[in-house]
Amino acid sequence: MTNPVLAITPGEPAGIGPELLLKFHLAHPEFRLLAVADPGLLRQTATALALDVNVREWQGENEFPGGEINCLPVRLQQPARPGILDPGNSAYVLDTLRHAVRLVGEKRAAALVTGPVHKGVINEGGFSFTGHTEFLAKLAGGARVVMMLAAPGLRVALVTTHLPLREVADALTPAKLEAVIRITHGALGRKFGIDRPRLQVLGLNPHAGEGGHLGREDAEIIAPVIERLRADGLDLAGPVPADTAFNPQHLERCDAVVAMYHDQGLPVLKHMGFGRSVNITLGLPFIRTSVDHGTALDLAGSGQADTGSLHEAVRLAREMALQEQAHN
Repeated sequence: MTNPVLAITPGEPAGIGPELLLKFHLAHPEFRLLAVADPGLLRQTATALALDVNVREWQGENEFPGGEINCLPVRLQQPARPGILDPGNSAYVLDTLRHAVRLVGEKRAAALVTGPVHKGVINEGGFSFTGHTEFLAKLAGGARVVMMLAAPGLRVALVTTHLPLREVADALTPAKLEAVIRITHGALGRKFGIDRPRLQVLGLNPHAGEGGHLGREDAEIIAPVIERLRADGLDLAGPVPADTAFNPQHLERCDAVVAMYHDQGLPVLKHMGFGRSVNITLGLPFIRTSVDHGTALDLAGSGQADTGSLHEAVRLAREMALQEQAHN
């Protein structure tokens, strides 16, 4: 498998996802992409932006002709207009993900790359949706998953994801923390080719609890889990105060940072690598990467969308697929 097939979903049809897919294909025809989308939407976008792209409807055959975008057809429920959300297309967005997961499950594709979706409009369409990570976990039979973002020089895995801040401490349990650390540690070996992964585990509270004066979670939950996993041979540092964890000296000594909540680790990562960072779901029975940005409705239809993050997501998906094949 020197050039694996990668399934790709453009995401919200009114956002920049369709444009990103078309522009990326034109710039990088060397990748074997299988779009899971409405081919009419892709053609409409190509025409509007004067992009010379031929969209070919793929019907399950093994050949992927060069110079074309191969597309597994999934039809929109409503016409899509750039920048204008329509809850009537919520089912379409979720259907593209279901079909793409089927493709990787059947080994018709080696990995899944996802474009940006709009959580609000999906919920307005009558579907409970908190994000790609949770939705894909359900499609995978309730797999325990970890959300990781990666940028040049930094990887951040999250113990909790899309939760209100006041709920984070209650959601932080020893079992959850241990699972996140083990899944992250294993993935760094199998999918990133790191022989002995080194993880830096952040504390939850300021100064990692300041000896219990600023919260007990660090001493009573995080530290015991770290000690137990060290005894199993994992190379872990922590709990490390989040306000010092991201200085260069600390980052040089680790392969990934485990953050307790979404906005503890991701602002630093996106500052360091916005436009080049990638969202990765670990723990699924298949590889999934995604762009690090939203639907950018204000840019939709303008032709100004930047493909940088999509390029990194596709490139990393292919590298992980090749690494996993070599590992197996």
